Amino acid sequence: MSLRRLGFLSTALLTAATLTACSTEPVEADDPKPSATGTTAPSGAPGGAPDEGGLTLADAIRKISVAEEKRTGYERDSFKHWVDEDDDGCPTRQEVLIAEAVTAPEQGDRCTLSGGSWLSYYDEAEITDAKKLDIDHMVPLAEAWDSGAHDWTPERREAYANDLGSERSLVAVTAKTNRSKADKDPAAWMPPAEAAACTYLIDWTATKLRWELKADETEQTALLELAKPCADSTVEYVPAS
Repeated sequence: MSLRRLGFLSTALLTAATLTACSTEPVEADDPKPSATGTTAPSGAPGGAPDEGGLTLADAIRKISVAEEKRTGYERDSFKHWVDEDDDGCPTRQEVLIAEAVTAPEQGDRCTLSGGSWLSYYDEAEITDAKKLDIDHMVPLAEAWDSGAHDWTPERREAYANDLGSERSLVAVTAKTNRSKADKDPAAWMPPAEAAACTYLIDWTATKLRWELKADETEQTALLELAKPCADSTVEYVPAS
């Protein structure tokens, strides 16, 4: 498990112990849907960052290019997922569940998972049934399209939708929080757990920078305002190839 996950778990598990798992069946909920500040240590992506030691969160937010969003032409099928890129029998969804597990699940035929436990960092809920977890794209597919992916090749969109090269890109969370988030950016949605706020802003910003995605003015303004309690946070990322 990543250092970021371990750091978050060390505090969040104490408050999550009495929470029960959401009973909703899994869906992939980062498309548009009908209406529906504590500081955490930054995550460490593999490799380094453009600036030695990383960027402050505010500086990283300002590094995201500002442009109008373009939703025209978006279809979820434009982002092929979940794929088994390394041909080990486990598609991306299972790879994330295995990597994020607090207690490792048993792997059966065709990478079916049983047992295990997870912590959904958005709401600090403990989950013991993998079927009750969604894999959230940190920057939702529709938001990615709006922010620049409309100009990408199908191959790059597939790489984005299955990005296992950075621990920030995909995260196992309760279906309830994933569906609440839908395709919203931080101007419209933040995790319900207060302790998750800075981690979420770091992860969102790093993902946008990793994939050279843009932000509109409303998003950038909201990010800078939300980041004020996270003054000690830094962002590191590796640009996607």
